Amino acid sequence: QVQLVESGGGLVQAGGPLRLSCAASGRAFNSYAMAWFRQAPGKERDFVVAISWSGGTTFYADSVKGRFTISRDNARNLAYLQMNSLKPEDTAVYYCAARNGVISTLQREYGYWGQGTQVTVSS
Repeated sequence: QVQLVESGGGLVQAGGPLRLSCAASGRAFNSYAMAWFRQAPGKERDFVVAISWSGGTTFYADSVKGRFTISRDNARNLAYLQMNSLKPEDTAVYYCAARNGVISTLQREYGYWGQGTQVTVSS
């Protein structure tokens, strides 16, 4: 069982940076693949990025490639999403998710979710 809590969301101007954190509690965090998804108002929740349990493999959605960076610190049970060059279209609730297995872009394959943190990018 893994519990996830996101933090770091807020209001930022377009072009600015923001870093999200996902704190995990429970067992064997370092055996779980982690991912970030986001849901904009009136839209479905979309995949953003995922990282393998070791941190050695990552996969990014095209919309954030080159601007966002995912990382993890298994010793501290933390995952991060560094977001740079933010755009108004990045405005969404960002969710941290975990699964016991290889990385995936599919929501249904993640069994553990945080409550989400709001990111608002002003133009």
